[in-house]
Amino acid sequence: MNLNSAFGLADLSAEPGCKVAARTNITIKGVDVSLPVFLVNGAHDGPTLVVTAGIHGGEYPCVEAAARLGRTLDATELHGQMIIIPSANPVAFKARSIYITPVDGLNLNRQFPGDPDGTFTRAWAAWLMENVITKGDMYIDMHGGDMIEALVPFVSYNITGDEGVDSTASAMADAYGIRAVLVKDDPGGLSGTTYAAAARAGVPALLTEAGGQGVWHEDEVDILQNGVRRVMSQFNMYPAISDQGEKAQRLSGWSWLSSDTEGLFYCKVGIGDMVEEGQDLGRVADIFGNTLQELVSPASGEILFLVTSLAMNEGDPLMAIAYD
Repeated sequence: MNLNSAFGLADLSAEPGCKVAARTNITIKGVDVSLPVFLVNGAHDGPTLVVTAGIHGGEYPCVEAAARLGRTLDATELHGQMIIIPSANPVAFKARSIYITPVDGLNLNRQFPGDPDGTFTRAWAAWLMENVITKGDMYIDMHGGDMIEALVPFVSYNITGDEGVDSTASAMADAYGIRAVLVKDDPGGLSGTTYAAAARAGVPALLTEAGGQGVWHEDEVDILQNGVRRVMSQFNMYPAISDQGEKAQRLSGWSWLSSDTEGLFYCKVGIGDMVEEGQDLGRVADIFGNTLQELVSPASGEILFLVTSLAMNEGDPLMAIAYD
């Protein structure tokens, strides 16, 4: 970072030692996007950290955490630069949409690195990838359970095979202060996600998750924003906070259960429950009570993620079981 240089995104610019909080207006595939941005140009030399939230429009704790982080950071204390996008999918946020962007029905977090010649969501992913995500030396994408999801707070990163990227991502995950750390030993990563695409582009990246079910609570906001502050402190960007968080516990993977059919979901477990391979976890039934799918645990581990909706569509995720 050049301490004498302004720091910009689109038509916004922050001078050294200053913070800009404003919207930039972008038109993608005929859709007007009013993107809220915090640009924080530190008064001291250091790395660039990019933080996004609200990739999914109905995940609220992360949106508030990113907005609160942007409002409270002091540029005169910052070593480096930050881009904070508290609502990275404003179209979905305004629509209170679950999973998808209403314009074309696509899940933004399955479209990265995007395609500028694709439909709106794919083109928007490409714009974010080029103009936001790859501008960082490090990247954190904050999420949470969507409106029909509950989960245990966790962070995840992808092993890419690039020693520098992987070691930095590991240090970021340890510093974040959430107990469950899912390490995905998969250079390809989860298809189309922000953090997998960033890592493949050479930017160490975390996915962080807390909260869900269409509500937000102060403790969930604190989990997410305090985690970012711990990462900043770990890399000497900002003064440390007193809350050290939880000790990271590495998890080597997870197994997913999905619905084979449309129906009603009757679950017998809750988030954080420990289950055994072969255990009865519930069922999907029709409206008359006839069982359509019996759910049996494919592995022993902890229920990390759970859909809480009664209504279920064919192919919908039901739950995830994480294991060491």
